[in-house]
Amino acid sequence: MAITRVLISGASIAGPALARWLGHNGFDVTVVEKAAELRPGGQAVDVKGRTHRQILDHMGLWDELVAHETGRTDWRIVDETDHVKAVIGGEFIGGDLEILRGDLAHILYRHSENAAEYIFDDEIVALRETTDGVDVSFAQSPSQRFDIVVGADGVHSAVRRLAFGPEERFVENLGYCYAVAGGRAPLDDLETTRGDRGIAYGYNVPGRFALLGGQKAPSLFVFRAGDLTYDRRDEQSQRALLEAAFGDVGWRVPAALNAALTASDFYLDSLTRSRMRSFTTGRSALVGDAGYANTLGGFGTGLALVGAYVLAGELASNRGDHEAAFASYNRRMAKPAKAARSGNAGLFLAPRTEAGIRMRNRIFTNPLLYRSMLWMTDRFATDDRIPTYDLV
Repeated sequence: MAITRVLISGASIAGPALARWLGHNGFDVTVVEKAAELRPGGQAVDVKGRTHRQILDHMGLWDELVAHETGRTDWRIVDETDHVKAVIGGEFIGGDLEILRGDLAHILYRHSENAAEYIFDDEIVALRETTDGVDVSFAQSPSQRFDIVVGADGVHSAVRRLAFGPEERFVENLGYCYAVAGGRAPLDDLETTRGDRGIAYGYNVPGRFALLGGQKAPSLFVFRAGDLTYDRRDEQSQRALLEAAFGDVGWRVPAALNAALTASDFYLDSLTRSRMRSFTTGRSALVGDAGYANTLGGFGTGLALVGAYVLAGELASNRGDHEAAFASYNRRMAKPAKAARSGNAGLFLAPRTEAGIRMRNRIFTNPLLYRSMLWMTDRFATDDRIPTYDLV
């Protein structure tokens, strides 16, 4: 039986990218999104390397993304007197192109909205697989049957939970939490731009890191949290958690913390890493952070675009056989996903000791080590084994 009806859960990056590919290549696509509307702004994300560029060129999106890019932002790591200890260059942080997550999501949505049906303010609550489809129950909408279901709904994926099993079986807590928040950072007396680059300022104490200004986020906080558990639906308790973690930190953190705690846009979560080796089961598949996450690891957005392209290409090439398509998808995504599973951004941004902070800073004051890091990130992001599919 030909695969025609596809349900995608999630309308951030991977979901609209997959909807664009499938909808433009003859599939009947529905995208369901829990939020009432696309989220604007948000943290800056980036793409890097030849593979990401080729996929965006194939989609016809590169020039449009360039028109919305934030520009590279250097991170100046400083001490309590604002003395610069190291500079993490914008080319390392922002890749080849950096753009606000909300801007990228809106661009992908505009290029897919005529090729897919979007349902906002709803979510999948149950999946029942049969021999010829998946019966899907929604929180608001009537139940429907689809040929396959794709979870593009992030690290806390509902599709993964319903189709694969509990989150703790597939997601590893890396022992850190992070928070991004709006609010004005107290940087009026510091240089915030130079040439065409923005400048953000980072400050460390062991196990904690605060980044103020720049385009990644108005404020970014990273801190050691062990196996701490919290209610992801209780924002007030999350704000209290951030306040407890940074309440005794000096420099400019008290003012930045106060702004973050009262900001309307606030998000906190743990740093996690996927432990999955297969991204499909039955008639369900995962793409993006739902299947291969490593929070703040630097490859998530590009990997979501790669995964959407590969899954669409395999489904189009094996239209009558989802098992063959899924097997090829798993095989081709094994190497890129392995790169995403390496490293812990928490250890990098918020080393546990003063010695660890000095060692991290030394990487960016040594030209040879810095060039090696740039080469490694480009190598991890590039996979010349990804085929060129016959997609429009």
